[in-house]
Amino acid sequence: MMDSKKKHVLIYGDAFVDYIAEDQSNSAFVTFLGGATVNVAAGISRLGAASAFITVTGDDETSKFVRDELSKEGVDLSFAKLKKDKRVSGVYIHLTEGNDRIFHTYVDETPTIQIEPSDLTDQAFQEASVLHICSGTMFQPTALKTTREAVRLAKATNLLLSLDANIRPLRWESEAMCRETIMSFITEVDLLKLTDEELFFLTETTTLEAGIAKLATYQVPVILITAGEMGTYAVIDGVHTHVAVEPVVPVDTTGAGDAFIAGILRQIHLKGKPVNHDEWIDYISFGNKLGALCTSKPGALSAMPRLEEIEE
Repeated sequence: MMDSKKKHVLIYGDAFVDYIAEDQSNSAFVTFLGGATVNVAAGISRLGAASAFITVTGDDETSKFVRDELSKEGVDLSFAKLKKDKRVSGVYIHLTEGNDRIFHTYVDETPTIQIEPSDLTDQAFQEASVLHICSGTMFQPTALKTTREAVRLAKATNLLLSLDANIRPLRWESEAMCRETIMSFITEVDLLKLTDEELFFLTETTTLEAGIAKLATYQVPVILITAGEMGTYAVIDGVHTHVAVEPVVPVDTTGAGDAFIAGILRQIHLKGKPVNHDEWIDYISFGNKLGALCTSKPGALSAMPRLEEIEE
């Protein structure tokens, strides 16, 4: 069960605005609050667990919109920062004929205004059960330093450390830098979530077997590889398993991976870290259901499932 002193799942990352194509013509777009870590923070809250988000916003209308929407979602912003000149980043998301999403163009007016390592507070970590991060800000030097400091604080307070690879190559100077930076965190994490394509990218392999074998040298306790309609391939303390997902007709796959990991972290926060293989399978099945539900609706944050949908 959850330690009563642990009030929240702690998430560090960028707030984002998603401009998602209305259809496959990619000629008109609808604005949504988004970003991987935003989706996870809100997704956890929608599932009846507390989340706290460390991020930075500015004093403009878009930033106010972001803060208001996160507050409506029940996300704790006590540890977030307002730096007046900051402008929230955005991304234009195109849809393929199969309704898969492509991150097409990024907009970032103030990339150097970030959460600083000194902005992190001990309280945020002491009251957390989990720290969740992704690579979405690691390309920026200050954010990379902050991420490393967040990891240090998480380790110092014995938090479970969760990393979603969440690779967006367009944001990086080179593929090699992206790969090297993400891999530098692998030995620290307790839970690594990535897609099959991200596995191939990071390990420079072309099959699940080869990619998993290469990651095995890093001795990550739990590796979760999501593969869309194929479900999740998991490596739990070296034991390989496959967890199927009930098929759905996808409308938009944006945010499915975020819904999946939100479900996993929600279970860990409320029920504790699994103590055996079967408990991990239960948690992963729960995450799979959430990811599938997310694909049945358009948008990312707007499509994050609520607990009552699962119960129904």
